[in-house]
Amino acid sequence: MSVFSILDQIGTCELHVLFDHATGLRAVVGLHDTRLGPAIGGTRMWQYGSDDEALLDVTRLARAMTAKAALAGLAHGGGKAIIWADPANPPSDRRVLFEAFGRFVDRLGGRYLTCEDSGTSTADMDIVRGVTPHVLGVSADRGGSGDPSPFTALGVRRGIEACAELVLGRASLAGLHVAVQGVGAVGRHLAHELAAAGCRLTITDVNRERATRVAEELGAAVVLPDEIFDVECDLFAPCALGGAVSDATVNRLRCRVVAGAANNQLASREIGRVLHARGIFYAPDYAINAGGLINVAEEFRGYDAERAREKTLAIRETIAEIARRSLRGDGPPAEIADHMVEDRLARAGAQPLPSTAAILASPASSRARGSAV
Repeated sequence: MSVFSILDQIGTCELHVLFDHATGLRAVVGLHDTRLGPAIGGTRMWQYGSDDEALLDVTRLARAMTAKAALAGLAHGGGKAIIWADPANPPSDRRVLFEAFGRFVDRLGGRYLTCEDSGTSTADMDIVRGVTPHVLGVSADRGGSGDPSPFTALGVRRGIEACAELVLGRASLAGLHVAVQGVGAVGRHLAHELAAAGCRLTITDVNRERATRVAEELGAAVVLPDEIFDVECDLFAPCALGGAVSDATVNRLRCRVVAGAANNQLASREIGRVLHARGIFYAPDYAINAGGLINVAEEFRGYDAERAREKTLAIRETIAEIARRSLRGDGPPAEIADHMVEDRLARAGAQPLPSTAAILASPASSRARGSAV
């Protein structure tokens, strides 16, 4: 697949690519849409199998961030960054690596605001902050909001409340059986939120030790990773990497709702239509998991934890609106959410950015030590 085919398919208008020989840093920043404001999105560190896989990931995630920011009512566009490395064993010294990444972000001039994501941490963002102001989600002693995971989990729990009421006809979460796929940073917080609300949990994680530990904390049942799709439950909560609901798994689900914290939970748009045809309500990931984004975005104008919490609690109404429209026959939830995003972007009043564009040479590319790819 050519780079231009990826851009045309996703609608991402810019890719900024850097390879820094001195540190071994291989990074890509994707900017999808900036009509509402500077692009915002986390930095994911992952060991990709190919160039296509890396570029598809960063562009899909950037597009999802545009939608997430728009539905959350934020004055930001969507962007994303990837660092191509094994998060458990990154090249060179981690501090040196993230200082190099910070310089890369800084040369984008504030058009992209980064923060943590899978494989990166608040500590990494503190390193980036030492190089550029264009970073959010830093620690409290640096004026930031710290780990956004609890806010993401809070927003997902609020979205699940809306699903329980409107789709399942339940007045509360008490007694709801939830199958949680992935109990890492956000998944663990969500599992705690749900257990505190009285849910019965079945969990899984590729890290068996972690799954066992969380299960012991909460009195949850544990299954193997591939078995989670076959669990008979009220709600399936994907909280691992994207694409969990795919051609291979969608017909195995034995639930009435899919609502979780992962990004890009559906392997394709068609999967959303399959879920809808099966009578399974899907809470679009970019609508339900916006709590972390809402929290770090507050740092841009002066962090206020209470204001961030109030905006995160409002995710319940966003999911409720999508559910009401879908239940009255307006179509699959993801398509309804997409229309809501398009309406918000159209109201921004600026001209749409082109869906296909050349890869723009980043200012970092010509000035960084090493070669730009």
